[in-house]
Amino acid sequence: MATAGAESRRVAAVTGGSRGIGRAVVDALLADGWRVHFSSLSATSVEAATAALAAEHGSLAKGHSVDVRDPRAITGWIDAVAETEGRLDCLVNNAGVGGFAPVDQISFEEWRRVLDTNLHGAFWALRAAARQMKRRGGGGWILNIASLASRNPFAGGAAYNASKYGLLGLSEAAMLDLRHHDIRVCAILPGSVDTEFREGGDGSWKLAPEDVARAVTDLLRYPERALPSRLELRPTRPPKR
Repeated sequence: MATAGAESRRVAAVTGGSRGIGRAVVDALLADGWRVHFSSLSATSVEAATAALAAEHGSLAKGHSVDVRDPRAITGWIDAVAETEGRLDCLVNNAGVGGFAPVDQISFEEWRRVLDTNLHGAFWALRAAARQMKRRGGGGWILNIASLASRNPFAGGAAYNASKYGLLGLSEAAMLDLRHHDIRVCAILPGSVDTEFREGGDGSWKLAPEDVARAVTDLLRYPERALPSRLELRPTRPPKR
């Protein structure tokens, strides 16, 4: 259980939090005074991020190697965070992968990898977090990092579009299920973000990971009477077509 001094800090769990958008979210939450547990599939990435964060934030950030595709692993991690801290105030479902090929060329393995990570993993984490929040009676936030690809299909995006369309539907259905338990659910739909996710070309016009993180922290400041359920976030001046 959390110590008496730590109980005043809100607790967040962030999947895919060792780099990119997830790391920016972890940084922003820590700057706002949260205790943050973050996960990544790569143990090496977790170790590097934890060491870097410890230099500035001490023990307020804790990294864990978790495969979100494994329902027992991700559920066990969420449960352990809530049990250790005595609370869970926010889940940020950020873990995601790409996988781009024409619909008749994408492999079975790649299709499963994208759907299991981007959609099924988010479901397992959301399910576990909602159960913990309801059990503890304190409400909370579940923020799902989706994409404008949740609404806009593109050639070569069959797997990715399917995963993000599904995540948006999951998020909005969960919002309706959980709102009367004081659990607010919102999908954040960024456009192009300048990360290693899709490399190549001039990224100066794209959103920065910190822009998405700002959306997370802004949502967490909303008054309890307000429930933003979908936030679309676009670059101001993308290349003209």
